[in-house]
Amino acid sequence: MAIIQDWKIRSTHARCELSGEPFSDGQVFYTCIFEDPATDGFIRRDYSAPAWKEIRKKLDPAPYSFWKSIYKAPVKEAGNDADAEASIEGMLRRFVDEDDPRTENARYILALMLERNKTLIHTDSKDTETRTLLFYEHADNGDVFIVADPGLRLDEIESVQREVSDLLAEEERRAAEIAVSVEAVEPGEEQSEEDKNETDEHGENATESEDEPIALAGEEFAEGLGPDPVVAAGSDLADEVDDEFQGADGGESPASDDDEFQAKGRID
Repeated sequence: MAIIQDWKIRSTHARCELSGEPFSDGQVFYTCIFEDPATDGFIRRDYSAPAWKEIRKKLDPAPYSFWKSIYKAPVKEAGNDADAEASIEGMLRRFVDEDDPRTENARYILALMLERNKTLIHTDSKDTETRTLLFYEHADNGDVFIVADPGLRLDEIESVQREVSDLLAEEERRAAEIAVSVEAVEPGEEQSEEDKNETDEHGENATESEDEPIALAGEEFAEGLGPDPVVAAGSDLADEVDDEFQGADGGESPASDDDEFQAKGRID
C-alpha cells in the first residue's frame, strides 16, 4: 500500500455504522479501520455486535484492521487545560495532530509509555512498504491512535528517552509559567479609578470628620458610620521506558480476535 500520510486520531461516533443506533455504556462493539484511497489514509467505522455478525462476511473491501471493544460513556472531568497539555497523553495527541517527522521517534516512545500505563491498548500492527504501523485504542474513550514504528535499535533508546524527557520538562515549564501568569494578579489587588478617587476624597475629608461623635460600647453608632535490535510494541522496551518515566493512570479495555473473520496480518 502507499505511504500513509494521514495520522489523525480517530474517535468513535458512538453509534453503529449499519443501524445508526447509538451505543450504550458497556455495550460490545467492533472497531474497523479501512483504507481510504481518497485521502491515502484511514477511515474508522464501528459496528454493534449483531450488526458485525450480519455484515462481517459481506464487507468489500475487508477492513485493514479490526478488534472488539466495549463502549464507555464519556465522563466529564474537571481539570486544568495547561496540565493536560503538559501530560504524556497531551503531548502525544499534539504530536500526532501536528505530524512533524521530527517527532516520529518521540511519538513511538510516548505511545509505549502509555501502553505500559494501560492508558493505550495495542490492538494491531501492520507492515507497509516502508514501515510498521501500530494501532492503539484509548482504554477510556476508545480513540484510535496510529503510530509508526521507527525501527529503533536498543542503543538508540537512551537518546530518544532523553529527547522525550527534555520535551516533557519543557512542556511542564511552559504550563507552570502560564499558571503563574494567571495567578499573578489576585482579585481585589487592583483598585479602579473610581475606587481611588473615592479613597482620595475620603482622605481629603478625614480632618472634617475628626469632630464627629464616636459611639462608645453599649451606645448606638453615630449616624453615617458602617461596617486554583528493533524494538516492537508490547516488548520489554515498554518496561524499560516505564523505569525512566511515569505516565498518567489508565484503564484496561478488552480486545479480542474474531475466529471467523480476520483482517490481513492480524497479530495473534
